[in-house]
Amino acid sequence: MIRRDVSRARQRDALGALTYLAKLPYVDPRRIAVAGSSQGGIVALQLASPHSAEYFAVPEGLKFRAAIAYYPLCAFASDELTIPTAVLIGELDDWSPARDCELWMERRAGKGSRVKLAIYPGAYHAFDAPNLTDGIRLFGHWLKYDAEAASRSLQEMHDFLEIELNE
Repeated sequence: MIRRDVSRARQRDALGALTYLAKLPYVDPRRIAVAGSSQGGIVALQLASPHSAEYFAVPEGLKFRAAIAYYPLCAFASDELTIPTAVLIGELDDWSPARDCELWMERRAGKGSRVKLAIYPGAYHAFDAPNLTDGIRLFGHWLKYDAEAASRSLQEMHDFLEIELNE
C-alpha cells in the first residue's frame, strides 16, 4: 500500500520533472506524458486525477498531456481523469488485480478523459521486468516477466502516445 506522504513526494518529483523538461529548448512542453509502474503507476493515475497538481507549485498552464500506468491499483484513481490515460495490467496480477481496473472502468464510464485499459492474458505483476524471468514471490505476491505481454505493452504505449501527444 502506498502511503499518502510517499505518494505526495512522488507526485512532487514527477511534477518537478515536468517543470524541468518544459524548460529544455528541445522539448515541446505540450507533449510530455507521465508513466509509472506499480506504485509509480498509482502516482500516474493520481496525477491524471482532478486537483492533484493543485497541491504543488507548477507554472500556470503546464500539465502532463497523457498518463501511462503499468499495473497500478486502480482504486487510487478518481472516476473522472483530466488527461487521457492508458492502464496496462496482467490478467493474473494478484497485487494489483485487473478485475479492480475493470470495475473502475465500469464505474467511470462516460466520465472524464479517455482511458484505455489493456489486460494481458496470463501475465502477472511486473510482467515487463526481464530480471524476473523465473518469477519471484514478494510479500506474498507473484511477480514474473512475460516477454509477450512486455512487447505488447510497449506497442500499446507507443500507439497510445502517438495518438495522444500528436492531437
